[in-house]
Amino acid sequence: MKKSNEQKDLAPYLFHQGTNFEAQDYLGFHLAPDGKATFRTWAPRADAVSLVGDAFGWGDGVPMTRVTDGGVWEASIPEGSRIPGTFYKYRVTHGGASRLKADPYAFAHETLGRTASIAYSIPDFDWRDESWMKHRAACFGRLKGHYYAAPLNIYELHLGSWRTREGKTTANGENYLNYREIAAALVPYVKEMGYTHVELLPVMEHPYDGSWGYQITGYFAPTARYGSPEDFMAFVDALHSAGVGVILDWVGAHFPKDDFALVDFDGSPTYEYQGEDRMEHRGWGTRCFDVGRCEVQSFLISNALFWLEKYHADGLRVDAVASMLYLDYDRRPGEWTPNPDGSNISREAVAFFQKLNSAIFARHPDALMIAEESTAFPLVTKPVDEGGLGFNFKWNMGWANDMYSYVAADPFFRGKMHDKLTFPLVYAFSENYILPVSHDEVVHGKCSLISKMYGDYDAKFAQMRVFLANMMTLPGKKLTFMGTEFAQFREWDYQNQLEWFLLDYPRHAEMKRFAAALNELYLASPALWELDDSWEGFRWIDADMARDNLAAYRRFAADGSSLAVVLNYSAVERSGYGFSLDEDEEAEIVLSSDRYEFGGANALTEGALEKHGDHTFFDVPPFTALIIEIKRATETTKGENDDVCT
Repeated sequence: MKKSNEQKDLAPYLFHQGTNFEAQDYLGFHLAPDGKATFRTWAPRADAVSLVGDAFGWGDGVPMTRVTDGGVWEASIPEGSRIPGTFYKYRVTHGGASRLKADPYAFAHETLGRTASIAYSIPDFDWRDESWMKHRAACFGRLKGHYYAAPLNIYELHLGSWRTREGKTTANGENYLNYREIAAALVPYVKEMGYTHVELLPVMEHPYDGSWGYQITGYFAPTARYGSPEDFMAFVDALHSAGVGVILDWVGAHFPKDDFALVDFDGSPTYEYQGEDRMEHRGWGTRCFDVGRCEVQSFLISNALFWLEKYHADGLRVDAVASMLYLDYDRRPGEWTPNPDGSNISREAVAFFQKLNSAIFARHPDALMIAEESTAFPLVTKPVDEGGLGFNFKWNMGWANDMYSYVAADPFFRGKMHDKLTFPLVYAFSENYILPVSHDEVVHGKCSLISKMYGDYDAKFAQMRVFLANMMTLPGKKLTFMGTEFAQFREWDYQNQLEWFLLDYPRHAEMKRFAAALNELYLASPALWELDDSWEGFRWIDADMARDNLAAYRRFAADGSSLAVVLNYSAVERSGYGFSLDEDEEAEIVLSSDRYEFGGANALTEGALEKHGDHTFFDVPPFTALIIEIKRATETTKGENDDVCT
């Protein structure tokens, strides 16, 4: 049955309206069952466009016809069965000059110095992650009035440098493992370590290794460095089958100026802003997406949904949100144009994020949309109908910066910096936060986490254990960059794999053991994740012990069960520390960072704490975190809040 003209014209109409959220099904290369091949691209100011490549010749190629007033060009090849697998580009002519452009909508590209698009149709895949998808949906809405009352412990990694073939460098674009090989090693590792999700630095095709994937030229194609699109599907499926989620880093803010890609696509600014005051991120040497343009909205929102639907990603971490929200971001006075009222907020960006998140949650209410937003922009994680941007999580970079400055200081001076420990709780529930120790904080001279710690060799390890215990027990979900879990000293290097040999050294093996034990306790303790978004789940025991470098608090689950956390960031023992208990409560240390197997001195034996009246007293060893289970004489029985997400 032939489609009506109205149906046939709907895809381009919606594309130009900014509401075609399957734009990849209209533009790019498509092979029909009858063998007819169709290529379409958007180049509104082009004077002419032709299709060139292996199947058409790399000279004049096949002329394309402009089929919409908005600038979509099309070429149909009746006998297209010879085309799949061949390389192609578009020759775009404007003002007498021609440029060869890769297809923005191609599902596969060459990589590492080769820039052609590949005529490729994504095949059907035998997904085996149905149980994971049901599990994922169950993690939302568990507790009425609380958001995502489930553990979220993310392991962030760069696929090219987590492990390499035989540990060799990747400097020449060699020695990468395949997606399937990475999955075979990664799945048992993240399960052993107790992570719920992995978050991948961008896997979309990019020409330059040194961009880490953040300068994308093939938005609809998983990079061929690690294999085929089917290989990437198998990677995601393997993680899901093991009960591990997959979050993708997604770059909707900017793109590189490689001449073969999006820059000046039709011979003039097309995907980017046209005005000099908004066109470029000079600090990054990239162009800024014009998110106020309808066709760009169709491109980006289609792309976000594409990764969630075609590749079963569980969520997107949206890069550089702040750079989009502020007109004056990384610009000096005179380099930007304020709004008529003098303000510096990009109204187009606000509207775009609201449109993006509304579209995603309309289809996938259990998706994770995470903003890397480094300022105090309001309502980032509030619903769109409440005036928010509509994300459901935001990285708490303020907490990270405060903590890094605190642990780098001599403990003698930490008393005057005590607010670094306590201030994050002032705003902890203003957004839905993820506490990140991310890739951005372990490069460019910022030092690895272990190297940020003050003091000698052993002191660094002891303080890092306190830091990790602090992070894992505060309100907010968790993210840790690869290598942190075993205290790699060297900053992350994208050309070399992690220094796995360090696990042959006691302190590093002990840190990995501690991280795994801490993660296991986190997963098993609803008090540490069930009420992350409310004061119902947190109460200070001691917030003002600045002179002692000590802080203590309690975390509560919905059923009233709780854990107490005591943190000694001092180099000396705190003797006779205590806190009050209810008459029917008892306290038992369930995890001490000073345990011998973690590299500590084992100065305090774990187990029940003696109670004196309504208090319990104990000594807190130097640089030690204690996690204490508070038990009631009469145990309560869990009901409707039985965990379904761990």
